[in-house]
Amino acid sequence: MVRRPYIILAGVVALVVAGAIGAGSYGWHAFNSAGPSRQETTVVIPKGIGIAGIADLLNKSGVIDNELIFKLGVKLSSEGKSLRAGEYAFPPGVSQHAAIRLMIEGKAVQHKITIPEGLTSAEIYDLLMATPILDGALANPPAEGTLLPETYQYLRGESRAALVDRMRRDMTTTLEKLWADRDKSIPLSKSDEAVVLASVVEKETGKPEERPRIAAVFYNRLKKNMPLQSDPTVIFAITNGKKRLDRSLTYDDLKTDSPYNTYLNLGLPPTPIANPGIEALKAVLHPIKSKDLYFVADGTGGHAFAETLDEHNKNVAQWRKVQKAATGN
Repeated sequence: MVRRPYIILAGVVALVVAGAIGAGSYGWHAFNSAGPSRQETTVVIPKGIGIAGIADLLNKSGVIDNELIFKLGVKLSSEGKSLRAGEYAFPPGVSQHAAIRLMIEGKAVQHKITIPEGLTSAEIYDLLMATPILDGALANPPAEGTLLPETYQYLRGESRAALVDRMRRDMTTTLEKLWADRDKSIPLSKSDEAVVLASVVEKETGKPEERPRIAAVFYNRLKKNMPLQSDPTVIFAITNGKKRLDRSLTYDDLKTDSPYNTYLNLGLPPTPIANPGIEALKAVLHPIKSKDLYFVADGTGGHAFAETLDEHNKNVAQWRKVQKAATGN
């Protein structure tokens, strides 16, 4: 019996179609099935690397094991959207489909940097420059008191200048809100003055509960036309905020000729001496009511407060006893 040509052709077509369906089914299954990785894998996708380069990088990193399926999968599932460069943490066993979605949506690894309250702008500058996965230089340290200390999230490769801009905007926004809600009885005429005083309060104590009381002391002294006599302002006069003073202040230091020396000059310093945090700003804008005019360290990390000079002198004498006991001198 002679087979008709069209029967043979139909059989061949059927085989091709079946093969294509089988291959497509295998590819789709492989595209959506769990990948080879057995632990979270972090991969940095550089800019301009292209689909083939990404496939090669993920294959070498053990995230995928079939570059061809990955490249075809990108074309068929990306809906014309590009894979974004960045640093990605691929979960264990991530499928190629899920890995592609992660990069299309740009869900890159978020890093954190904490800017402690009370750092000077020069210290923040040094901290940012020492963070290796940030990019770009900073021309000069930002103006003192213009940056909000906080914990900031950022992406690998984000520019330092962009992060500084965020800190600056956050300070501006925060200050506007806090100033609008201030105790209207405080003797400040503008929000910039609040930042100056808050920076002094921030440097005076590490105890949050003391800040409103120390702010009250400074307000009481301002009302009586008394100098603030704040040691941190003298330290800033000596260092200009560029380094820490690695020794105690001396009597000669208190004579330092500088507009920042609040032993020699009445009123507030001309600018902030650090970047105050939110709580220090709140303390200055909502001080407690008190008659205190003096405070001195008490040896416990806090301060002893006094309304009169006689009381203060007794507190100072007690502080010197504590110092003597600690040093043996």
